[in-house]
Amino acid sequence: MVQTALNLLWSIFTPWHALGQGLFWLTVLGGAALLSLRLFRPGLLARSLPHLRETLTPVGAWGAAAALFALSFSVLGVIGQVVLHRVSSGDSASASRSADPDAAPTTQQSPRVTYLTEKKYERTLVIPPAMIKRVKQEGVQTLAPYLQDPTSQNIVKLRDRFWRSGQDIMFTRSATLLGEEPIRLDQALVNLNLDFVSPMQGARRSCYNARFGAQYAFTNPLDTPVTARFVFPLPDGSGTLSDFQVIVNGHELAAADLMNGNGWQGQLNPGQTAHVTVTYRHQGARGWQYLLSDRREPIRNFNLNIRTNQAPKFARYSLYPTRSARTLGGTNLSWNLKNVITAQNVSLSFTVSSLRETLTKLYAFAPLALLLAGLFGLVWARWRRLDATPLALGLAVLGLLAGTALGGVLMSYLPAYLAAPLGAAVAALLALRSLGTAHWPPVLLASALPLAFLFTNHAGLILVGVVVLILGTLIWTRPGVTPPLARRAFLAKRRLTT
Repeated sequence: MVQTALNLLWSIFTPWHALGQGLFWLTVLGGAALLSLRLFRPGLLARSLPHLRETLTPVGAWGAAAALFALSFSVLGVIGQVVLHRVSSGDSASASRSADPDAAPTTQQSPRVTYLTEKKYERTLVIPPAMIKRVKQEGVQTLAPYLQDPTSQNIVKLRDRFWRSGQDIMFTRSATLLGEEPIRLDQALVNLNLDFVSPMQGARRSCYNARFGAQYAFTNPLDTPVTARFVFPLPDGSGTLSDFQVIVNGHELAAADLMNGNGWQGQLNPGQTAHVTVTYRHQGARGWQYLLSDRREPIRNFNLNIRTNQAPKFARYSLYPTRSARTLGGTNLSWNLKNVITAQNVSLSFTVSSLRETLTKLYAFAPLALLLAGLFGLVWARWRRLDATPLALGLAVLGLLAGTALGGVLMSYLPAYLAAPLGAAVAALLALRSLGTAHWPPVLLASALPLAFLFTNHAGLILVGVVVLILGTLIWTRPGVTPPLARRAFLAKRRLTT
């Protein structure tokens, strides 16, 4: 990484070779002219040398300061390339020192609640005399094409019987089938918390830590006892589930074969209600869904509450929340529905923040922020009658570059949202130490304005607000503007006391 930084820094001076050669030959010609005057006109040289020294010294000093200011644009670009190269190498590495979550969009299906029923199936065939011999030789399966048997998975009891009716041989197959009838959910209360972690906070990729908790209730709708079945499908795209727990009527359900979800089966008396609680944690990214379209039976009370620290978007034609609220900590969404039968799903989508894209914008804007700070600083110093030497300006520029470079290096050890502000603070302190605290507005503009891109959803608002603030400061503090009444009273009181 150090070699990459050195190569990029050396590449800055490649376009300056022609300018350097021109300055070299100009220096040679100037030296030759001074030598000629010393040899042939020493008196003229003695009289002109103090005037030339007095004129060229400030011009050279300010020229060097201006050249350093212009060179700083290229140096900022190199710092940005080095930081982005480090981020890219970390993203493409096959191994990492930090956790790389297996996060994907998560889909949670609504649970299925049914009760078991038995249905009888009976089919009678008249066997022609020619078929009787084949049945004796090959067995009853010879009649299979004529029976249209149900699937064997649903058969509880199967009985075959041959009997005679007059001159005919009759065959009857009786089967008892196990079926399922849906039970309406009396209550579906779901609470979800999505806590997003961005790459600016040290994560390798943007993801969320989800806490899911649901309470379901259903009642035996018949006047006779039934065998009820509750199946909670495991979420798709959830990676690793932790703290997974299913409690039915106060008893925790032991997890067994979860290929088709975690299920419970038990007896319910007439009018008896079962209460189920489901909780788990996992990591996900980019989106979250709760599928309701598979349940074509009604849900009496459906309440879904989602709290997230990132503003979500909603997929087209998805079920929109009945209530939403924005707070400082994030967004609260609620779906409160009664007796709902819907073919829509709750589908949320989230903007994925990329550390590489954020840092690209930050370092691409840094030269423009420095230029705006320079122009604003000229106006500010002129109107405030502030003095600055070329050496102080050059050291301030070097301080800004050093602080920016420090922020980039610290990103290898700290999250970006800590490293970048820390580097900007060091840059501002060094520049203020060189120029003086009276120059704080342009210094703060140069060091802190690029940090607006760390707020991925509000960078445009922050930049426009800063521009409006700068223009307002210049308009209200320009020379010749009558100060406000409070300030005039303060100045008058100050004159009386002095």
